Amino acid sequence: MQDLKIAKLRLKEGNLTLVIVKEGRVIFETKSQGVSGFLLAIENFGRGLASSSVADKIVGAAAAMLCAYCKVVSVFAVTISEEGMKVLENNNIPYEFESRVPNILNHDRTDICPFEKLAAGSRDPKEAYDKLKSFSDSGGRGHGKNP
Repeated sequence: MQDLKIAKLRLKEGNLTLVIVKEGRVIFETKSQGVSGFLLAIENFGRGLASSSVADKIVGAAAAMLCAYCKVVSVFAVTISEEGMKVLENNNIPYEFESRVPNILNHDRTDICPFEKLAAGSRDPKEAYDKLKSFSDSGGRGHGKNP
């Protein structure tokens, strides 16, 4: 759990949106909004993200599916959605959070984030990753704001 403590501290101190720590060192961090940063980390590290710990500002179903896909071992979320919690629990990934919300909303707060809809409609983490990556590559936007 030391990696999760490091990730959590770095997330807060650096005013970041995502920090990934493995074996005591930060291997990825970003200030980019939404799942785009996580997708970039997967692109850069692939299987190297296995056994890492993730601290993310917002964890909904999409980010949780990406955590499961990468086989991370622990997650901290500033804000987590109920669906994100279910995904982490279903994949046996321990998590901590500061606040819980029913859903992650899109940027203008009029509907559920499109990335969340894609992830919720996926049967497994690999399918979710493929859908999220394809949507992101086609110009989809990152995850939304909290209610």
